[in-house]
Amino acid sequence: MLKKIGKALRVRSNTGRVLLAEALGTFILMVFGLSAVAQVVLGRGLTGHYLSINMAFGIGVTLGIHAAGGVSGGHLNAAITVMEWILGNVNWRQLIAYLIGQFLGSFMAAATVFGLYYDALYFYTKGNFTVTGPTATALIFATYPSPNVSLLGAFFTEFMATVMLVLGIQVIHDEKNYAAVKGIQPLLTGFLVLGIGLGMGLNTGYAINPSRDLPPRIFTAIAGWGTEVFTAAQHWWWIPVTAPVLGCLTGALIYRLFIDFHNQPDEETGNKKEPRGVETS
Repeated sequence: MLKKIGKALRVRSNTGRVLLAEALGTFILMVFGLSAVAQVVLGRGLTGHYLSINMAFGIGVTLGIHAAGGVSGGHLNAAITVMEWILGNVNWRQLIAYLIGQFLGSFMAAATVFGLYYDALYFYTKGNFTVTGPTATALIFATYPSPNVSLLGAFFTEFMATVMLVLGIQVIHDEKNYAAVKGIQPLLTGFLVLGIGLGMGLNTGYAINPSRDLPPRIFTAIAGWGTEVFTAAQHWWWIPVTAPVLGCLTGALIYRLFIDFHNQPDEETGNKKEPRGVETS
């Protein structure tokens, strides 16, 4: 019976499978990350700290890539997808499927965490959901810059953090260089995100991903925080959407200029590399 149901529900379109995989992978990533932020904020620092948020996002990235990687490659990030599209690795149908899947998964994760912590949210805010102030809770779902950071400084932070993200991803996956073992790549990517959070999270909360920031922001606008989520901090919302895309493209260019363009195949250089002995992805 289960086999018949599975056969009837099976999606045969590769584009459809990509959409579903990205939705689930992004959902896993965001539930881990947002629930950790909620626990730290609503617990007033007694049930977690900044490190626990970084670790939760790293764990979420690792598990999300494991969930989606075999089907879609586990982008889980609109900026990565747009970069792959510009580089010609993704066609426009796949681009749309990736983006819809990521945004759907992220939006549903925000709704899930909202339901999970609704009672705690209500108790913490006395029913008054605010974007700023001593009991602000919009920051649980989307990123906001520190009060002492200018828009230019915030943009540069998001840009550079995403440059480092893409450089790290290229290092982990480049088969012509010294790629990581296939099964450990998602774990290393999780550590990469953890490292970015530990070193570059102070100014902006390291969104580094439009899929991580925009759908939950839209959810908060609907769920009671209002349109202030788009006007707060001098209309900050567009920076986590645009800066990561530019950062991804810049990071990819830097890696090619310093490594990829000069790393010729063995048959051209005549220099045999030491065999790795394992399959890499």
